[in-house]
Amino acid sequence: MNPLWKQVVINTVLNKKKDKNASEQEFSQFAIAKGFRALMITVKRLLKDTVLISAGILAAAFGLEGFLLPNSFIDGGATGISLLLTELTKMPLYLFLLVVNIPFVLLGFNVVGKQFALKTALAITGLSLSVAFIHFPEITHDKLLVAVFGGFFLGAGIGLSVRGGAVIDGTEVLAIYLSRKFSTTIGDIIILINIIIFSFAAYMLSIETALYSMVTYLAASKTLDFVIEGIEEYTGVTIISPHYDEIVQMITSDLGRGVTVYTGHKGYGKRGQAPLVEIIYTVITRLELSRLKTELEKIDPHAFVVMNNVKDIKGGLVKKRPLNH
Repeated sequence: MNPLWKQVVINTVLNKKKDKNASEQEFSQFAIAKGFRALMITVKRLLKDTVLISAGILAAAFGLEGFLLPNSFIDGGATGISLLLTELTKMPLYLFLLVVNIPFVLLGFNVVGKQFALKTALAITGLSLSVAFIHFPEITHDKLLVAVFGGFFLGAGIGLSVRGGAVIDGTEVLAIYLSRKFSTTIGDIIILINIIIFSFAAYMLSIETALYSMVTYLAASKTLDFVIEGIEEYTGVTIISPHYDEIVQMITSDLGRGVTVYTGHKGYGKRGQAPLVEIIYTVITRLELSRLKTELEKIDPHAFVVMNNVKDIKGGLVKKRPLNH
């Protein structure tokens, strides 16, 4: 391996697991090769996240400028609040997109983690700059088409950003926080927030605008669900791997989540039951799913993984703040 790359691997990967003053001679060639592979996986994931978030920003900006903003329509969540304030004050939308989402970014730092908060801050800033400097043409003034396709592109943008590990609408972070405080579902909190927003729209603008905006929100939410492949608020993950000790350590220490380890038999084909294996089960939020996949690939790319949608949970560590980020 190139000496420069070797030093990069030691500084960025291996020294995190050992004393920071450790010398190059203390690491075996196998450890350096494994660290290089982990670094490449991280870089690949970062590039993929960047592409997804960038595509999400452009899609959302197109939905806002090409459909919603010229026709005085709003959406739900923080974006809907920004659109409503823009319509009432005639101040630029990009300014409200930044200001309204600042509290959600700070809340995301405490609720989800530093990495998520940083990505979200950059994504929201990117959306604001796109709205300010990229001028998309007005596509149509037909109210039904504006509601449906404006919601479609906005939902696609939010969904792509979520797949990249960030959000461009901070309402979901608030919903996660309130669901933990009041032991209710995230979906219920989001519905309540949007009822308040659309009620204000009906009072301050018109009932017709509020009704069309509800169509926009429905189109956006359905598109979002489609883009992120129907992932619910929580995901149950079952993992079978000979490296289960490392995986348990990663989930409990790096993600700050609880795990259940139980023993089972493998069985397939004519061979019948195989020797006993350790089976790991954990429940995480969909915002942590991308990171879990990346860390699993570093430890064991051949691990058998099953993921299930979980509508809601009670107890455990998922509704508590992770220990580390």
